[in-house]
Amino acid sequence: MFFRIVVLLLVSLSSFAGQDKSEENIPKLPVKFYAQVLKVQNQNYLALNYSNHKKWHTYWKNPGDAGLALAFKFKINNQETTLEELEWPVPKKYIEKGDMLAFGYEDEYSIFFKLPQKSEDHKISIYSNWLVCKHVCIPGEITVSGKISNNELTELEGNTFVQDKDTTLEHFQKLPKQIEFPTNLDLILSKGPDKDSNKLNLYYNFSTKSALNYDRSRNLLTPFPVEPFSWTREKVYKDKNGNLYASYPIEWDGEYMEPEMPLPKDGVFKEPFELKFLFANPENGQISIIKKTFRSFSLDSGDQFQRFTELLKPISFSNEIKAQSTSLATLPIGESKTGLLSYLIFAFIGGLILNFMPCVLPVISIKLFSLIQHKGQSKKKILKHNLSYTLGILFTFAVLALTIVLFKQAGEQVGWGFQLQSPTFVLSMIFVLFIFALNMFGLFEFRTPGGSKLGNIKTDESFIGDFLSGVLATILSTPCSAPFLGTALTFAFTSSTAMIFLVFIFIGLGLAFPFILTALIPSTIAFLPRPGMWMEKLKKFLGITLILTAIWLTDVFLTLQGDFILLKLNIALALCFFAFYMQKNITKSKLFICLAHLLYILLIGNILLTPQQTIESTSSIKESHSELKWEKWSETAMNKAKEDNKLVFMDFTAKWCFTCKVNERLVIETDDFKKLVKQKNVTLLLGDWTKRDPIIGKWLRTQGHVGVPAYFVINSKGELIKLGETITISKIEKSLN
Repeated sequence: MFFRIVVLLLVSLSSFAGQDKSEENIPKLPVKFYAQVLKVQNQNYLALNYSNHKKWHTYWKNPGDAGLALAFKFKINNQETTLEELEWPVPKKYIEKGDMLAFGYEDEYSIFFKLPQKSEDHKISIYSNWLVCKHVCIPGEITVSGKISNNELTELEGNTFVQDKDTTLEHFQKLPKQIEFPTNLDLILSKGPDKDSNKLNLYYNFSTKSALNYDRSRNLLTPFPVEPFSWTREKVYKDKNGNLYASYPIEWDGEYMEPEMPLPKDGVFKEPFELKFLFANPENGQISIIKKTFRSFSLDSGDQFQRFTELLKPISFSNEIKAQSTSLATLPIGESKTGLLSYLIFAFIGGLILNFMPCVLPVISIKLFSLIQHKGQSKKKILKHNLSYTLGILFTFAVLALTIVLFKQAGEQVGWGFQLQSPTFVLSMIFVLFIFALNMFGLFEFRTPGGSKLGNIKTDESFIGDFLSGVLATILSTPCSAPFLGTALTFAFTSSTAMIFLVFIFIGLGLAFPFILTALIPSTIAFLPRPGMWMEKLKKFLGITLILTAIWLTDVFLTLQGDFILLKLNIALALCFFAFYMQKNITKSKLFICLAHLLYILLIGNILLTPQQTIESTSSIKESHSELKWEKWSETAMNKAKEDNKLVFMDFTAKWCFTCKVNERLVIETDDFKKLVKQKNVTLLLGDWTKRDPIIGKWLRTQGHVGVPAYFVINSKGELIKLGETITISKIEKSLN
C-alpha cells in the first residue's frame, strides 16, 4: 500500500512538472456520487453510483501497478455494518503516464450491496473513498446519510448527482457472472524463468476453431487480488491456427506478510489458493468470472513456454480498440514450426509402432489367431471382423480422452498410462485377463476368437469378441511408450479438448491400421497358415501369455495397494477359476453358478474397500536397481546436485511401464552402466510414477513428457539433457560430457 502511494505521488509530481498550459484544468468534482436503493426480484440492493469527469478514471479491486481501489464503509442505526458485496462491474485497462498499468472505471458505473431483509426505517450512513487519475491523481471521499423507507433512500444528505433507476438497473444487469471453467482454456502455475527468485508465472493457452473476437484493449485474464500474489502484466501470443498463449508474471509477497509465508521450495502450497479471474472470451467477446484452485506449482514450466513463444509474435495492447469491433484476424501473428498435421502423423505412427510393443503382443496374437480362423470367409465378413476390432480400439481411445478431459477440468495432472495408477482399474484388468485366459483354456465359450456363445447371446460371427479384443488391445497399449508417440501426446495433453480427442483417435487408427489394411485388402493375410487342429494348442499358449500379463498386473497392484492383500487376491482368483470350472464340468444349476460367481465378486469388492498401505514411493522400484545407489527424485535434490557440480542421471519409471522394464534389462542393469556410473561418479535420481504423483507429472510435462519412461542427464556444464524414451550406454555417456 505504501509503495503504491509513493509511486502515485511521483507520477503526479512529474505530471505537474511537464504539464502543458493548454492541458485541461482539474475539475471541481472529478467524481460525483449518488446512493439509492434498487429492488430486483424481491431483494433490495444498495447501489453506489459514480460519475467520473470525462477521461478521468478510478480503480478496480485489482488496481494494477500503482492505483488504489474504491473503498466503502457502512453504518446502519449508527452501528458499523458489513454488507454483502456483489461483483463489481467489468473494468477497463489503461496504460498511464510512466508506463503504469491500471484497471479501473470511466464515465458512469455502479457498485451493489445486498441490504438486510429487515432494513426498513433504518438510518444509514455511507462512506466511500477513491483515487481518481488522468494527468494527475487526486484522492477523494464522500459521506452520504439518509433513511431507508419504502424501498427508497429518503432524507438524503451528501449526494452530488442523480441517476435514474433504469440506468442503475442496466448497470446491475451488466455485472459479470461466474461460469464453469472453460474446457479449452488451460492454466499452469509455475516458477518464473529465474529459478532463484520469488517469482511465479501463470501460463495459459486458449484453443479454438471459431472466429475470434478478442479485444486487444482488455486482458485475456484479469486477476482478482489474492495475497500473497502480486500480478504484473499479461503477455499474449497467437499461432497460425488461432490459438492464444499467454503468460502473467507474479511477484510472491509472502515474505512481507506477518507471519512470513515463504514460497515453497518443493512447489506444494501448505493450503490451496483459489485464484479468480475476469475472462474475456475470445470466441464471443463476453466477459465472465472463472475460478481455479491451485495446490502446487511447477518448478520448470517457464523454460518450455519461453522456448515456444520465441516462435510467436506478441499481440500488442491497444487502448483505443473497442470490444465489439476487435478481431485478431487483422493482427500480426506468429507461426508455430510444427503444425497440427505433423502431430497427427506422429500420433498415427506412434500408434502403429505400439503393435510391436510387448504390452500389446498378447492381444495382437489373439487377433491374428482370429484372422487365421476367418481366413476362408468372404471379404465382407473379414471386413466386419476387422472393423469391429477397430471400433473397439477407437471407442476405448475416445473414453480415455474423455477421462483425461474430465481430470483436467478437475485440476488434476494425468499422463499416458494414468489408469494404471488406479488400484481399482488394475484389479479389474487382472480379472478380465484371467477370464480371457480361462476362455483360451476352454473353461467357457466366448468368441474371442473361438466358441459360440457369450452367456445366452449367440455371437456366431464373433463381432462382440473382436470389439472387446480392440478394447483390451488399447488398454494394454498404454503401459508402453513408442517413438513419435511422446511428441503427439505432449501436444494433446497441453491442448484443447477437441485436440485431445483428435490425437487419441489418430493413435487408435495407427494401432488398428494393420487390421484396417487386411479388412480392405484381404489378400494381405495370405501368408498366414490355414486353420487346423494346431490352433487348439495355440489357444492354450495364448492363454498362458494372458496369465503372464495378469501376473505382471498383480505385481503392479501389490505395489499400489500393498503386499498384505496378496492372500485375498489369490483366493479371489481361485474362486473365479472354480466358478467357471464348476459351470463347465460340475453343474448347470443357475443358482449354484450365480452363487459361485458372487463369491469372488464380493471378495473383489472387499479388496477394493481395504485401505491402502502407505508405501515409500521409491521403494517399490528400488529392488530392480539394488546394486546401484539410487536417491528419490525431487526438484530440490536435482537442483542441489546441479549446484554441487555433480553429474546426474535421472530415471522416471513405473512398475506398470513395459518400456521401462525393457530399458532396465538392456541398459540400466548392465555391467557397462554400473561401470560408467562408478567411473564418472554419477548421482542417480529415481522418479517412481507407479502411483499418481502430481509433482512428477507436472515436471515431466514441462519437459515435453506426459508419461514414462523418461530419462534426463545433467552434464558437466550443468545443462539438462533430455534422452527421450529409449537409451543406450553410448547415448548416456555422450550426454554426460
